[in-house]
Amino acid sequence: MGTPTAAKGQAGILDVARRAGVSPSTVSRSLRGSAKVSERTRNRVLRAAAELEYVPSPAASRLASGRTHAVGLIVPFATRWFFSEVLTGVEGPLRAAGYDLLLYNVGDPAARARFFGAMPLRRRVDAVLTVASSFSPDEQDALRALGVPLAVVGGHVGGFPRVGIDDRAGATMAVRHLLLLGHRDIAMISGDPGDAFGRVTTSARRSGFEAALAEAGIGPGPERVVSEPWGVTGGMRAMEQLLARRRLPTAVFAESDEMALGALQTLRRAGLDVPGRVSLVGFDDHEMAVAGDLTTIAQPVHRQGELAARLLLEVLDGGNPPTGDVVLPTRLVVRGTTGPPPAAWSAGSVFA
Repeated sequence: MGTPTAAKGQAGILDVARRAGVSPSTVSRSLRGSAKVSERTRNRVLRAAAELEYVPSPAASRLASGRTHAVGLIVPFATRWFFSEVLTGVEGPLRAAGYDLLLYNVGDPAARARFFGAMPLRRRVDAVLTVASSFSPDEQDALRALGVPLAVVGGHVGGFPRVGIDDRAGATMAVRHLLLLGHRDIAMISGDPGDAFGRVTTSARRSGFEAALAEAGIGPGPERVVSEPWGVTGGMRAMEQLLARRRLPTAVFAESDEMALGALQTLRRAGLDVPGRVSLVGFDDHEMAVAGDLTTIAQPVHRQGELAARLLLEVLDGGNPPTGDVVLPTRLVVRGTTGPPPAAWSAGSVFA
Protein backbone atom coordinates (compact mmCIF):
# COMPACT_ATOMS: atom_id res chain seq x y z
CA MET A 1 0.00 0.00 0.00
CA GLY A 2 1.40 3.42 -0.93
CA THR A 3 1.84 6.41 1.34
CA PRO A 4 -1.48 8.24 1.77
CA THR A 5 -1.71 11.62 0.08
CA ALA A 6 -3.17 14.57 1.95
CA ALA A 7 -6.09 16.42 0.46
CA LYS A 8 -5.37 19.76 -1.14
CA GLY A 9 -5.46 22.60 1.36
CA GLN A 10 -5.04 20.17 4.27
CA ALA A 11 -1.42 19.16 3.71
CA GLY A 12 1.24 19.52 6.36
CA ILE A 13 4.95 20.05 6.08
CA LEU A 14 5.53 16.27 6.09
CA ASP A 15 3.25 15.91 3.06
CA VAL A 16 5.20 18.58 1.20
CA ALA A 17 8.47 16.89 2.15
CA ARG A 18 7.24 13.53 0.82
CA ARG A 19 5.97 15.09 -2.41
CA ALA A 20 9.26 16.94 -2.99
CA GLY A 21 11.45 14.05 -1.83
CA VAL A 22 13.28 16.13 0.80
CA SER A 23 13.39 16.41 4.59
CA PRO A 24 10.92 18.58 6.54
CA SER A 25 13.79 20.88 7.58
CA THR A 26 14.64 21.44 3.92
CA VAL A 27 11.01 22.37 3.27
CA SER A 28 11.17 24.87 6.12
CA ARG A 29 14.41 26.43 4.86
CA SER A 30 13.11 26.55 1.29
CA LEU A 31 9.93 28.38 2.29
CA ARG A 32 11.98 30.89 4.31
CA GLY A 33 14.20 31.61 1.32
CA SER A 34 17.33 30.28 3.00
CA ALA A 35 20.55 30.65 1.03
CA LYS A 36 21.54 27.16 2.22
CA VAL A 37 19.06 25.54 -0.18
CA SER A 38 19.89 25.24 -3.88
CA GLU A 39 17.65 26.94 -6.41
CA ARG A 40 16.71 23.57 -7.91
CA THR A 41 15.64 22.12 -4.56
CA ARG A 42 13.76 25.27 -3.59
CA ASN A 43 11.80 25.20 -6.84
CA ARG A 44 10.90 21.53 -6.26
CA VAL A 45 9.64 22.33 -2.75
CA LEU A 46 7.69 25.37 -3.92
CA ARG A 47 6.09 23.31 -6.71
CA ALA A 48 5.09 20.58 -4.24
CA ALA A 49 3.67 23.14 -1.79
CA ALA A 50 1.67 24.76 -4.59
CA GLU A 51 0.31 21.44 -5.80
CA LEU A 52 -0.85 20.53 -2.30
CA GLU A 53 -2.03 24.12 -1.58
CA TYR A 54 0.09 23.96 1.56
CA VAL A 55 -0.47 26.78 4.07
CA PRO A 56 2.20 26.97 6.82
CA SER A 57 0.90 26.96 10.39
CA PRO A 58 2.60 29.78 12.32
CA ALA A 59 1.86 28.14 15.66
CA ALA A 60 3.26 24.77 14.59
CA SER A 61 6.31 26.38 13.07
CA ARG A 62 7.06 28.28 16.26
CA LEU A 63 6.51 25.25 18.45
CA ALA A 64 8.77 23.09 16.32
CA SER A 65 11.59 25.61 16.06
CA GLY A 66 11.47 27.06 19.56
CA ARG A 67 11.36 30.50 18.00
CA THR A 68 8.84 33.31 18.27
CA HIS A 69 9.20 34.32 14.61
CA ALA A 70 9.06 37.95 15.70
CA VAL A 71 11.60 40.76 15.48
CA GLY A 72 11.55 43.77 17.82
CA LEU A 73 12.05 47.21 16.28
CA ILE A 74 13.08 50.06 18.61
CA VAL A 75 12.54 53.59 17.25
CA PRO A 76 12.42 57.01 18.87
CA PHE A 77 9.55 58.44 16.79
CA ALA A 78 7.68 55.98 14.58
CA THR A 79 5.61 58.65 12.81
CA ARG A 80 8.51 60.79 11.59
CA TRP A 81 9.62 60.45 7.98
CA PHE A 82 13.04 58.86 8.50
CA PHE A 83 11.76 56.20 10.89
CA SER A 84 8.69 55.36 8.80
CA GLU A 85 10.92 54.95 5.73
CA VAL A 86 13.23 52.59 7.62
CA LEU A 87 10.17 50.71 8.88
CA THR A 88 8.87 50.06 5.37
CA GLY A 89 12.33 48.85 4.34
CA VAL A 90 12.51 46.47 7.30
CA GLU A 91 8.97 45.16 7.03
CA GLY A 92 9.17 43.75 3.49
CA PRO A 93 11.95 41.15 3.95
CA LEU A 94 10.71 40.14 7.41
CA ARG A 95 7.16 39.60 6.22
CA ALA A 96 8.34 37.57 3.23
CA ALA A 97 10.33 35.35 5.61
CA GLY A 98 7.34 34.79 7.90
CA TYR A 99 8.37 37.09 10.76
CA ASP A 100 6.12 39.45 12.69
CA LEU A 101 7.37 42.90 13.63
CA LEU A 102 6.89 44.25 17.17
CA LEU A 103 7.29 48.03 17.21
CA TYR A 104 8.44 49.90 20.33
CA ASN A 105 8.22 53.69 20.19
CA VAL A 106 10.50 55.07 22.92
CA GLY A 107 11.04 58.71 21.98
CA ASP A 108 10.05 60.42 25.22
CA PRO A 109 12.07 59.87 28.43
CA ALA A 110 9.18 58.25 30.31
CA ALA A 111 8.55 55.68 27.57
CA ARG A 112 12.26 54.98 27.34
CA ALA A 113 12.53 54.41 31.11
CA ARG A 114 9.51 52.09 31.09
CA PHE A 115 10.89 50.12 28.17
CA PHE A 116 14.30 49.45 29.70
CA GLY A 117 12.79 48.91 33.13
CA ALA A 118 10.38 46.20 31.96
CA MET A 119 12.35 45.03 28.87
CA PRO A 120 9.20 43.68 27.13
CA LEU A 121 11.31 42.10 24.36
CA ARG A 122 12.51 39.31 26.65
CA ARG A 123 11.40 35.89 25.33
CA ARG A 124 9.13 37.59 22.79
CA VAL A 125 11.50 38.11 19.85
CA ASP A 126 14.15 36.21 17.93
CA ALA A 127 16.10 39.37 17.05
CA VAL A 128 16.16 43.13 17.64
CA LEU A 129 16.72 46.07 15.31
CA THR A 130 17.31 49.60 16.63
CA VAL A 131 16.95 52.73 14.49
CA ALA A 132 18.95 55.97 14.80
CA SER A 133 19.36 55.60 18.54
CA SER A 134 22.09 56.20 21.09
CA PHE A 135 22.06 54.09 24.24
CA SER A 136 23.73 54.44 27.61
CA PRO A 137 26.12 51.66 28.74
CA ASP A 138 23.40 50.22 31.01
CA GLU A 139 20.87 50.25 28.17
CA GLN A 140 23.33 48.54 25.83
CA ASP A 141 23.95 45.88 28.48
CA ALA A 142 20.19 45.31 28.74
CA LEU A 143 19.97 44.76 24.98
CA ARG A 144 22.93 42.36 25.01
CA ALA A 145 21.35 40.42 27.88
CA LEU A 146 18.47 39.44 25.61
CA GLY A 147 20.85 36.98 23.98
CA VAL A 148 19.41 37.43 20.47
CA PRO A 149 20.91 38.85 17.25
CA LEU A 150 20.79 42.63 17.07
CA ALA A 151 21.40 45.05 14.21
CA VAL A 152 21.53 48.84 14.13
CA VAL A 153 20.36 51.35 11.52
CA GLY A 154 22.32 54.50 12.31
CA GLY A 155 23.33 55.01 15.92
CA HIS A 156 25.67 52.54 17.59
CA VAL A 157 25.53 49.55 19.92
CA GLY A 158 29.02 48.21 20.60
CA GLY A 159 29.68 44.73 19.25
CA PHE A 160 26.69 44.58 16.90
CA PRO A 161 26.55 45.19 13.13
CA ARG A 162 25.43 48.57 11.82
CA VAL A 163 23.86 49.62 8.54
CA GLY A 164 24.03 53.33 7.88
CA ILE A 165 25.81 56.21 6.21
CA ASP A 166 28.86 58.33 6.93
CA ASP A 167 27.12 61.34 8.51
CA ARG A 168 30.39 63.23 8.90
CA ALA A 169 31.29 62.85 5.22
CA GLY A 170 27.78 63.86 4.15
CA ALA A 171 27.92 67.05 6.18
CA THR A 172 31.37 67.85 4.81
CA MET A 173 30.00 67.41 1.28
CA ALA A 174 27.19 69.88 1.98
CA VAL A 175 29.54 72.57 3.30
CA ARG A 176 32.04 72.05 0.47
CA HIS A 177 29.21 72.78 -1.96
CA LEU A 178 28.62 76.11 -0.26
CA LEU A 179 32.34 76.88 -0.19
CA LEU A 180 32.67 76.15 -3.92
CA LEU A 181 29.86 78.61 -4.57
CA GLY A 182 31.99 81.26 -2.85
CA HIS A 183 30.45 81.36 0.62
CA ARG A 184 32.65 82.07 3.61
CA ASP A 185 30.06 83.11 6.19
CA ILE A 186 28.43 79.74 6.82
CA ALA A 187 26.41 78.80 9.89
CA MET A 188 24.95 75.46 10.96
CA ILE A 189 21.52 74.68 12.37
CA SER A 190 22.14 71.66 14.56
CA GLY A 191 20.12 69.24 16.63
CA ASP A 192 20.41 69.24 20.40
CA PRO A 193 23.74 67.55 21.28
CA GLY A 194 22.21 66.44 24.59
CA ASP A 195 19.38 64.54 22.93
CA ALA A 196 19.42 60.96 24.21
CA PHE A 197 18.67 59.39 20.84
CA GLY A 198 20.19 61.69 18.24
CA ARG A 199 23.50 62.69 19.79
CA VAL A 200 25.62 60.36 17.64
CA THR A 201 24.18 61.78 14.40
CA THR A 202 24.35 65.35 15.67
CA SER A 203 27.97 64.95 16.73
CA ALA A 204 29.01 63.38 13.42
CA ARG A 205 27.30 66.00 11.24
CA ARG A 206 28.66 68.85 13.32
CA SER A 207 32.14 67.33 13.03
CA GLY A 208 31.76 67.22 9.24
CA PHE A 209 30.67 70.86 9.19
CA GLU A 210 33.73 71.92 11.16
CA ALA A 211 36.06 69.74 9.06
CA ALA A 212 34.94 71.41 5.82
CA LEU A 213 35.45 74.87 7.30
CA ALA A 214 38.91 73.89 8.53
CA GLU A 215 39.84 72.68 5.03
CA ALA A 216 39.02 76.17 3.76
CA GLY A 217 41.01 77.86 6.53
CA ILE A 218 37.90 79.09 8.32
CA GLY A 219 37.73 78.79 12.10
CA PRO A 220 34.61 77.00 13.40
CA GLY A 221 33.74 79.18 16.41
CA PRO A 222 30.74 78.55 18.68
CA GLU A 223 28.84 81.43 17.05
CA ARG A 224 28.57 79.41 13.84
CA VAL A 225 26.28 76.73 15.34
CA VAL A 226 22.71 77.18 16.59
CA SER A 227 21.17 74.17 18.37
CA GLU A 228 17.48 73.37 18.62
CA PRO A 229 15.50 70.11 18.85
CA TRP A 230 15.11 68.24 15.57
CA GLY A 231 12.08 69.07 13.44
CA VAL A 232 10.49 71.87 11.46
CA THR A 233 9.79 73.95 14.57
CA GLY A 234 13.40 73.60 15.69
CA GLY A 235 14.59 74.85 12.30
CA MET A 236 12.25 77.84 12.48
CA ARG A 237 13.49 78.80 15.93
CA ALA A 238 17.14 78.38 14.97
CA MET A 239 16.75 80.65 11.96
CA GLU A 240 14.98 83.22 14.13
CA GLN A 241 18.08 83.27 16.33
CA LEU A 242 20.30 83.86 13.30
CA LEU A 243 18.03 86.65 12.10
CA ALA A 244 18.35 88.35 15.49
CA ARG A 245 22.11 88.72 15.08
CA ARG A 246 23.83 91.85 13.87
CA ARG A 247 24.64 90.24 10.55
CA LEU A 248 23.16 87.19 8.87
CA PRO A 249 25.48 84.57 7.33
CA THR A 250 25.26 84.12 3.58
CA ALA A 251 24.73 80.37 3.84
CA VAL A 252 23.30 77.88 6.31
CA PHE A 253 23.73 74.12 6.57
CA ALA A 254 20.86 72.45 8.43
CA GLU A 255 21.44 69.07 10.06
CA SER A 256 18.21 67.65 8.64
CA ASP A 257 15.78 68.54 5.86
CA GLU A 258 12.99 69.06 8.38
CA MET A 259 15.08 71.71 10.13
CA ALA A 260 16.04 73.20 6.76
CA LEU A 261 12.40 73.46 5.71
CA GLY A 262 11.57 75.20 8.99
CA ALA A 263 14.45 77.63 8.41
CA LEU A 264 13.25 78.23 4.85
CA GLN A 265 9.78 79.14 6.12
CA THR A 266 11.24 81.68 8.56
CA LEU A 267 13.40 83.27 5.86
CA ARG A 268 10.50 83.61 3.44
CA ARG A 269 8.24 85.09 6.11
CA ALA A 270 11.00 87.61 6.79
CA GLY A 271 10.99 88.56 3.10
CA LEU A 272 14.53 87.31 2.50
CA ASP A 273 15.37 85.81 -0.87
CA VAL A 274 16.64 82.23 -0.97
CA PRO A 275 19.22 81.80 -2.40
CA GLY A 276 19.69 85.45 -3.32
CA ARG A 277 20.30 86.58 0.25
CA VAL A 278 20.86 83.27 2.04
CA SER A 279 21.72 79.85 0.60
CA LEU A 280 20.39 76.81 2.43
CA VAL A 281 21.39 73.11 2.40
CA GLY A 282 19.63 70.28 4.23
CA PHE A 283 20.38 66.62 4.85
CA ASP A 284 18.32 63.44 4.15
CA ASP A 285 16.36 64.16 0.92
CA HIS A 286 13.08 64.09 2.80
CA GLU A 287 9.98 63.50 0.68
CA MET A 288 9.13 67.21 1.06
CA ALA A 289 12.57 68.40 -0.08
CA VAL A 290 11.44 68.43 -3.71
CA ALA A 291 8.38 70.53 -2.85
CA GLY A 292 10.65 73.04 -1.11
CA ASP A 293 13.17 72.92 -4.00
CA LEU A 294 15.73 72.23 -1.28
CA THR A 295 19.37 71.44 -1.98
CA THR A 296 20.26 68.51 0.23
CA ILE A 297 22.42 65.49 0.95
CA ALA A 298 20.44 62.39 -0.04
CA GLN A 299 20.72 59.15 1.87
CA PRO A 300 19.09 55.78 0.96
CA VAL A 301 16.82 55.45 4.01
CA HIS A 302 14.54 52.65 2.77
CA ARG A 303 17.56 50.64 1.62
CA GLN A 304 19.17 50.86 5.07
CA GLY A 305 16.12 49.26 6.65
CA GLU A 306 15.97 46.56 3.99
CA LEU A 307 19.64 45.62 4.34
CA ALA A 308 19.44 45.54 8.14
CA ALA A 309 16.45 43.18 7.96
CA ARG A 310 18.24 40.87 5.51
CA LEU A 311 21.31 40.89 7.73
CA LEU A 312 19.23 39.72 10.70
CA LEU A 313 17.53 37.04 8.62
CA GLU A 314 20.90 35.72 7.51
CA VAL A 315 22.07 35.45 11.12
CA LEU A 316 18.79 33.81 12.18
CA ASP A 317 19.35 31.25 9.44
CA GLY A 318 22.70 30.29 10.93
CA GLY A 319 24.98 32.68 9.09
CA ASN A 320 27.70 34.80 10.66
CA PRO A 321 27.08 38.51 11.25
CA PRO A 322 29.27 40.90 9.24
CA THR A 323 32.50 41.91 10.92
CA GLY A 324 32.24 45.59 9.95
CA ASP A 325 29.65 48.28 9.34
CA VAL A 326 27.65 48.38 6.12
CA VAL A 327 28.08 51.99 4.96
CA LEU A 328 25.90 53.22 2.10
CA PRO A 329 26.82 56.27 0.00
CA THR A 330 25.30 59.73 0.22
CA ARG A 331 25.07 62.21 -2.65
CA LEU A 332 24.60 65.92 -3.15
CA VAL A 333 21.29 66.90 -4.76
CA VAL A 334 21.46 70.49 -6.01
CA ARG A 335 18.13 72.27 -6.24
CA GLY A 336 17.03 75.88 -5.96
CA THR A 337 18.05 76.94 -2.44
CA THR A 338 21.78 77.39 -3.09
CA GLY A 339 23.67 79.91 -5.19
CA PRO A 340 26.64 82.31 -4.99
CA PRO A 341 26.77 84.76 -2.06
CA PRO A 342 25.50 88.30 -2.61
CA ALA A 343 28.55 90.55 -3.16
CA ALA A 344 27.19 93.28 -0.91
CA TRP A 345 27.04 90.93 2.05
CA SER A 346 30.06 88.73 1.53
CA ALA A 347 32.58 91.19 2.97
CA GLY A 348 32.90 92.36 6.54
CA SER A 349 30.73 89.69 8.14
CA VAL A 350 30.71 89.20 11.86
CA PHE A 351 31.85 85.59 11.20
CA ALA A 352 34.94 86.58 9.18
